[in-house]
Amino acid sequence: MNKRHIQTQILHLDRKNGAEHGANHKPIHKSTQWAFDCAQDIVDTFQNRRSGYTYARGGSPTTAALDAQLNALEGGLGTVTFATGMAAIATALLALLKAGDHLVASQYLFGNTTSLFNTLGEYGISISYADPTDAAAIEAAILPNTRMVFVETLANPRTQIADLSGIGAVCAQHGLVYVVDNTMATPALVQAKNHGASIVVNSLSKSLSGHGAVLGGSLTDTGLFDWSTYSNIYQGYQIGDPKNWGLLQLRKKGLRDVGGTMSSDTAQQISLGLETFFLRIERASQNAHQLALWLSQHPSVAHVYYPGLPNHPQHERAVTMFNGQGFGTLLSFTLKSDAKSAFAVLDDLQLIMMSTGLGDNRTMTLPVAQTIYAEMSAEQRNAWGIEDGLIRVAVGIEQIDDLIADWAQALKI
Repeated sequence: MNKRHIQTQILHLDRKNGAEHGANHKPIHKSTQWAFDCAQDIVDTFQNRRSGYTYARGGSPTTAALDAQLNALEGGLGTVTFATGMAAIATALLALLKAGDHLVASQYLFGNTTSLFNTLGEYGISISYADPTDAAAIEAAILPNTRMVFVETLANPRTQIADLSGIGAVCAQHGLVYVVDNTMATPALVQAKNHGASIVVNSLSKSLSGHGAVLGGSLTDTGLFDWSTYSNIYQGYQIGDPKNWGLLQLRKKGLRDVGGTMSSDTAQQISLGLETFFLRIERASQNAHQLALWLSQHPSVAHVYYPGLPNHPQHERAVTMFNGQGFGTLLSFTLKSDAKSAFAVLDDLQLIMMSTGLGDNRTMTLPVAQTIYAEMSAEQRNAWGIEDGLIRVAVGIEQIDDLIADWAQALKI
């Protein structure tokens, strides 16, 4: 039998993995503690020689079921879920880096991620920012103490597309942990493992759950990095197969020590959202592409940033790198000087929501510079291409005619 499509696998994974009492979905396990029949079992579980659960801060059977679904999506060795996407990112950095290490990061990072990286600088981890659309620029930023490269597949909000494969080759050559935040592209469009990623980050609050009702994040170890060569693995976690050392350290230094644990209730909600994930991405990506085309022809619009447009700087890369399901659900645009102001246009919208959200079923928009990049200096925003009048649109699954009609009336002078 041919291998089934990943969407089909996700729909049936709970049942195939043996959900209790024949349930179609993994039940919500509320217990925070587990009992053992003998002392050796609890010792072996604590010492990672036996699989099992000891305390819910380290996960539960319900979060483990979600881990399995996400791991299948990313084709990984193992996945760990967290209470938020930022908790996942923080864990990747805090668990795998030490004072004196150097990190190379995309210069187009999401605002909160940049804020976290700035905090890391106060604790002795130095950071260099470089253009991720050019692998040579990333390589030029590498220093003797560089341990990790961190990029986003698709940048928010200007939609720059990283040279994932080129950077992956650079990281392999230099023996660096390669962390890819795949939130904006999602595994429906790009599987970062195919481009050499060591660890894949996903915010589960967005497209993967899709309903704007839960927070969550995940780290997937793709199995490509040789952890036996990594000097930052603690001696106590160098047990068993070296391919599992990184994942073990993420669990112990992340879930156990930091405590950013996802609840079982949230895990099941996200799991249910995953059942319609591919359908939602396909529809929202179609909507985003049609809306981008319409905006690009509107007389009041100066620039539209969307990978599906032929004039996008990385359009050809998107054509080859994305898997044919579309070019993503995010776009941004600016207005001409003689048009209405960005704030006036946004205030005149009647259907589309003004919200910080992304990856929701409903279309959301906001002024970028004054909100998610407000903590960044005007000079840095300008260097990163964040114009004062930039409008971000996170496209949902509404009928496209309704979305276009709302923008048409709002843009009317």
